[in-house]
Amino acid sequence: QVQLVELGGGSVQAGGSLRVSCAAFGSTTSIYSIRYMGWFRQAPGKEREGVAAIQTIGGLTYYADSVKGRFTISQDLAKNALYLVMNGLKPEDTAMYYCAAGLSPRIGASYLYPSTYNYWGQGTQVTVSS
Repeated sequence: QVQLVELGGGSVQAGGSLRVSCAAFGSTTSIYSIRYMGWFRQAPGKEREGVAAIQTIGGLTYYADSVKGRFTISQDLAKNALYLVMNGLKPEDTAMYYCAAGLSPRIGASYLYPSTYNYWGQGTQVTVSS
């Protein structure tokens, strides 16, 4: 079993920057079983959408078109941590941001689909004002 805890978030004006972090907790075996991690967001009345993802081995990254060039996902395997740096924030980026971890994706599954993931954090709010 893996527990994920998000930190960071908050309120910022449009054009500003924020960083959210995610810490993974669990047994060594559980942590080492994670093959990919991602950030998702969900605004009120909308479906949860994938923002960015990273493969834990190799570090290959994936981004939603809406955040490419503005957001950067990274990991620190020694600290079991995941980060998302958000620059050039827009009001439409306002949402609850969730950290997720996955074990083994189905063939052809997208790393930006919520159903691909096994574990979820409780979320942290990001609010961007115009």
